[in-house]
Amino acid sequence: MKIAIVCYPTFGGSGVVATELGIALANRGHEIHFITYKQPVRLALLGENIHFHEVNVPEYPLFHYQPYELALSSKLVDMVKLHKIDLLHVHYAIPHAYAGYMAKKMLAEEGISIPMVTTLHGTDITLVGSHPFYKSAVTFSINKSDVVTSVSESLKRDTLRLFDIKKEIDVIPNFIDVSKHIDNEFTDCQRSLMATDDEKIITHISNFRPVKRIGDVVRIFNEIQKEIPAKLMMVGEGPEREPAELLCEELGILNKVIFLGNSNEIDKILCFSDLFLLPSETESFGLAALEAMISSVPVISSNTGGIPEVNVHGVSGYLSTVGDVKDMSRNALKILKDDAELQKFKKGAKEQALAFDINKIVPIYEAIYQKAFEMA
Repeated sequence: MKIAIVCYPTFGGSGVVATELGIALANRGHEIHFITYKQPVRLALLGENIHFHEVNVPEYPLFHYQPYELALSSKLVDMVKLHKIDLLHVHYAIPHAYAGYMAKKMLAEEGISIPMVTTLHGTDITLVGSHPFYKSAVTFSINKSDVVTSVSESLKRDTLRLFDIKKEIDVIPNFIDVSKHIDNEFTDCQRSLMATDDEKIITHISNFRPVKRIGDVVRIFNEIQKEIPAKLMMVGEGPEREPAELLCEELGILNKVIFLGNSNEIDKILCFSDLFLLPSETESFGLAALEAMISSVPVISSNTGGIPEVNVHGVSGYLSTVGDVKDMSRNALKILKDDAELQKFKKGAKEQALAFDINKIVPIYEAIYQKAFEMA
């Protein structure tokens, strides 16, 4: 099957999932065409079954904001015709499903019928999509998709609550490529580069947006380091990084916190780690938690959105109410203060993550594609 995948090419979860899915599908013999404005960060290699087509948006003085949706839909039409693409899989309702539907209509004018699968990831629904300016467009885009999937039961409920949806929504969770973590485990983590032998390493990875509650990450770590020697690794970039640095300075812990910026070496960073913090305001799934868990890193998280579908309380980590820094700190210390407890949670985290192996999830997407052909 020839499949066009439309996604954001950035470090965010939706782009990572879309890219990893495309690579896995290519390994199963499908021809994959990534169509976006930049090569996805997780797409290291192109090959016989993996292609990338850049969407260029010409700049005209007439436009205050350049019309990406228009450029994307035109590119989709051109690529479908040129490469005889069979199916569109778009990640995010807006702008991608909107542009995909316009491409479908343009192709239909030329007698070409192509099904479209839309995967909802979270921000497109809970933050951007629910804004009154976009709500009608999001509703339209979802209802005009041939098949709709969401990455968690929580996101499905939110979508049905916020929008007037006429389509069935299939839940397909995010995934992890277990083989990469089993076959490529680091024999030498060089942990000493980050901390002394007696220090525990705490990690947070995100895009540092307000929804991630970066201040809570710092405050939780501050409580931890009062009780045990510890270092905090902050991975990512975003608007909350500078306030977080200022808070570290105010609390007098700047020398115990390492801001690493964006990184393509997440596996190596997690191999150093003893505990992962994810106190988000909301998460549609919690892919960062899953990536930590497959690396045997237990997770201290909020109990919001889809996170409880990933992080099991008392097994792979602990869940707390959003904003409850004290409870998260207590739970973190419960795990970190006792080596036997830490090892138990490390084992539990990895075992829980195995349920989300990519080899269990990709066949579900292949079945969804067949369903889309029947619906189109």
